[in-house]
Amino acid sequence: MRVRKLLAVMIGCVMAVALLGTAAQSADVREALSQASALEQIQKRGNLRVGFSTFKPWAMKNKKGEFIGFEIDVAKALAADMGVEPEFVPTKWSGIIPALLTGKFDIIIGGMGIRPQRNLKVNFSVPYDHSGMSIVAHKSVAPGYESLEDFNKPSVTIAARIGTTAAQAAKTHMPEATIRLFDDEAQALQELLTQRAHAMVASQPLPEQQAILHKERLYLPLDGETFTTEPIGFAIRKGDIDFLNFLNNWVRVKKAEGWLQERHAYWFTTMDWEDQIQ
Repeated sequence: MRVRKLLAVMIGCVMAVALLGTAAQSADVREALSQASALEQIQKRGNLRVGFSTFKPWAMKNKKGEFIGFEIDVAKALAADMGVEPEFVPTKWSGIIPALLTGKFDIIIGGMGIRPQRNLKVNFSVPYDHSGMSIVAHKSVAPGYESLEDFNKPSVTIAARIGTTAAQAAKTHMPEATIRLFDDEAQALQELLTQRAHAMVASQPLPEQQAILHKERLYLPLDGETFTTEPIGFAIRKGDIDFLNFLNNWVRVKKAEGWLQERHAYWFTTMDWEDQIQ
């Protein structure tokens, strides 16, 4: 009987030691993961490096040469809640994901649609906004065009920005048309205004705003309606659970407070900011 009791005590001691070892290892793993997180590095460094590209009204320069826009407001608020300063790193859209992956910046805050192909390379937060593709056309070269079918012809030229979901949407919904791609939307818009393109596809609200600014030349064939809808999220390097958790909860809080909705309404449903830009 004594032998059995002694054996039981010994087994219990071994199990306790094993459990303590496992707990210690788990704590070490958690500590290592926390130290490896971009969130930890950002706080130690004191700045949040933000990758973005200019899209009106997501991000653009004002008359002083400073960046303003919906995404700029979002980035500044996010950095403030992290207790750090934002550092803006303007990047060509076509190379923005590779730049993130090579560590040029910590996060993409640039109106990036959450797409399965992109998600293979980066992790996305929950959506903090939603957008959609719209089309604006020239009255002289595309008179009376009212539907996507009217533009889906080899004789029609559609302008869009390279590497964007706008370019993909144009190819998907108007596969017969000639799609011309440009490095930025200003070039695509110029192509439309000079009548070298019948229409331009871009994220809402750019087409709507351009139709207002150039009402003598441009119009909205789909009555201002978008023909796609897509969620917009923060993009970060894969495998960073801590950073992703923080971003997801930040979005939930800002939505609950109504802050994201208020900023969206200012930048997307008004032109009150127009006199600030060049």
